[in-house]
Amino acid sequence: MSKELTFKSLGTSNYLETLSEMKNHLQSEDFQNEIWLLEHPPVFTLGTAADKNHVLTPKDIPVIQSDRGGEVTYHGPGQLVIYFMIDIKKTKLGPKSLVRNLQEFTQSLLAEYSIESNFIEGAPGVYVNEKKIASIGLRISKGKTYHGISVNVDMDLKPFSYINPCGYEGLEVAQIRDFKENITMKEVETLAINKLGNIF
Repeated sequence: MSKELTFKSLGTSNYLETLSEMKNHLQSEDFQNEIWLLEHPPVFTLGTAADKNHVLTPKDIPVIQSDRGGEVTYHGPGQLVIYFMIDIKKTKLGPKSLVRNLQEFTQSLLAEYSIESNFIEGAPGVYVNEKKIASIGLRISKGKTYHGISVNVDMDLKPFSYINPCGYEGLEVAQIRDFKENITMKEVETLAINKLGNIF
């Protein structure tokens, strides 16, 4: 699959514009498997299962209804967002195995910084000492995936306190900078691309 896989580094990208571009790509006649890496300006997004009551005090941060799975989460500068547009029919990846691949990829990425992480059954994502460091939210349409995973790298975590992250009251969050100083987004992004190329 690697020969058919394209990586795109998009820098900082508006959430709604990116969502529209993902959908356009899925519907294009010359569709190919792509992985996009980017950051979003501050935004809360609601998954299809989200309860709006989990948005406590959004302040001046936009709250946007998304069509990914899952509950409410926060995206902001310093968080690496990775979107997967993959034809799972052709790659013969089932939804569960894809989620497991994303979890294991994140765990491997964190291990490069000597961060031990784990999974929690029924709560997709990756955790460090019960603090969530990465969230997963996908959607599958006509055998193709979009949306993906967000990894907290070096960001202001305060907005997570304005919500019940992923619908869990009191859930704490972590980021790579807590364990590794002087981390850069470019460094993490390059490492992520190398690892994803091997996995897929």
